[in-house]
Amino acid sequence: MKRRRLTAEDQELWDRVRANTQRMERSNLEAKLFDQDTSLPAPEPRNIRKAHAVVFGKPAGKKHSVSFDLAPAIHDHIRQATVQMDQKSFVKLKRGKLKPEGKIDLHGMTLDRAHPALTGFVMNAHTQGKRLILVVTGKGKQRDEGGPIPVRHGVLRHQVPQWLAMQPMKSVVLQIAQAHISHGGGGAYYVYLRRHR
Repeated sequence: MKRRRLTAEDQELWDRVRANTQRMERSNLEAKLFDQDTSLPAPEPRNIRKAHAVVFGKPAGKKHSVSFDLAPAIHDHIRQATVQMDQKSFVKLKRGKLKPEGKIDLHGMTLDRAHPALTGFVMNAHTQGKRLILVVTGKGKQRDEGGPIPVRHGVLRHQVPQWLAMQPMKSVVLQIAQAHISHGGGGAYYVYLRRHR
């Protein structure tokens, strides 16, 4: 690339700018910062291998399972929740020995339709004096629409426990548990309601 020479007009303008400027002096602090040796010591090669367990998608050394789902599984969260209901009844519930008094199936519903349907069903069941209801969400479809935001597997399955933990349902729900395999297993929840007063 050929360098362009300044015209007489440009040179005159540049000379006026240079005449009106003053040289800035470096402060002591700047001098200390810039004069320090900021180079970091090179890490040892074996430390690099220990720090990075996965190189080009393959585990180095021991086999490690790589998981990118940072949110804990909803079933683990429900399983670790403290038992609010009678322990003996809870054991029967987990074994599928208690029969649900009502059931709602949310299969095929969008989040916008499922939330009011669930709220209405839970509140009606509570006013009718029912204690145990079954909420069927399904396990969810494994789909990837190719968008920039990943889609969670089983959206309703993850959303329903959160809805049940919010008002107005929170005030009537005593316990949430994963349903027994005879009532839907991982695609359904038992919802144990408080006594109607």
